[in-house]
Amino acid sequence: MDFEHSERSRMVMEQVDRFVRERVAPNEAVYREQLVHTDEWTRWRIPPVLEELKAEARALGLWNLFLPDEEYGAGLDNRDYAPVAEITGRSFLAPEVFNCSAPDTGNAEVLVQYGSEAQKQRWLAPLLDGEIRSGFAMTEPGVASSDATNMRARCEVDGDEMVLNGVKWWTSGAGDPRCAFLIFMGVTDPGAARHERHSMVLVPIDTPGVKVQRMLPVFGHLGEPHGHAEIVFDDARVPVENVIAGPGRGFEIAQGRLGPGRIHHCMRAIGAAERALERLCERAVARTAFGKPLVNLGANRDIIAESRMAIDQARLLTYKAAWALDTLGTFGALVDISAIKVVAPKVLQRVVDAAIQIHGGEGVADPELTYLMGMARALRLADGPDEVHRGMVARLELKRYLARTG
Repeated sequence: MDFEHSERSRMVMEQVDRFVRERVAPNEAVYREQLVHTDEWTRWRIPPVLEELKAEARALGLWNLFLPDEEYGAGLDNRDYAPVAEITGRSFLAPEVFNCSAPDTGNAEVLVQYGSEAQKQRWLAPLLDGEIRSGFAMTEPGVASSDATNMRARCEVDGDEMVLNGVKWWTSGAGDPRCAFLIFMGVTDPGAARHERHSMVLVPIDTPGVKVQRMLPVFGHLGEPHGHAEIVFDDARVPVENVIAGPGRGFEIAQGRLGPGRIHHCMRAIGAAERALERLCERAVARTAFGKPLVNLGANRDIIAESRMAIDQARLLTYKAAWALDTLGTFGALVDISAIKVVAPKVLQRVVDAAIQIHGGEGVADPELTYLMGMARALRLADGPDEVHRGMVARLELKRYLARTG
């Protein structure tokens, strides 16, 4: 395994790190101040400072860094983009500044790999230009969505149209006023083989029959201005040309989409853990209790050491997954991708918890630390819960064992 980053990656890492430190981090408070909205989610506004930072980043060429195809992105493979994603994870604002935030990254990858030329022209081009945003409608409230074959939503062919019916939730980004389309996944042929029943369809969010019922809070926070929506599809009709790659290929597309996305999620989580550890150390050194700095009380030095070791272990495991994805493909990297999806969010949760603890009462009111805790806990469910990924690792490990022992 070769974890060394290319010269191009090192250059981008240096530029992104400088931009995050000098331009993004100092403007986080400005962003929060400008994020003014009423109680009605439809009234959310996009802070002007965000567009200013995006324009600056794009002018420097720090744009669409997640796409390995040089026609569309920066030409960084998963191994080279991983450390860049870590840097952006140190700021809640940074991923969007570089046009590298979910779910747009996954949706763009789907369109690059599977989209028709017409679909790319209509949806991919403005997405990569940062003019619009998007959502991914897969999870459903009425079934155990950890097993995607439970999906009940339908997308059926009716002449030259697709008819969509069902309820989706946790559709991230749907509250954003710039959200122009959703990728909807549903059952097209219930009689087909288990993983050939589903299709993915491009759905303009203003399609008649598409209704955003509510925005869902995460530990009381709505995640404005993007949010996570529950959406009803009631006989919503779109042209059959909006099917991505053709009917029945939904699971195939999902596998291709989720591999890189999990690398991105996990590396951003590691970057967030680094920020939390920095906050922990700042507090431990600066705060005094019982006549001593907190760093010299109790097991705080052990906690700092354990946090450092856990972050570094998670990073190396994620680098291994990125290498495997680049060299072996999605199916060759299944164990590694599932492993990091369990490990990285738990490391973030543990480090943030320690940072909150050392801040005492201030910690549970701190906007950055509470945001990171919510992110860590939710990430242990997003893109498949821990149990599903542990099950995948165990199944493949037992398969290898049985192959060796006969």
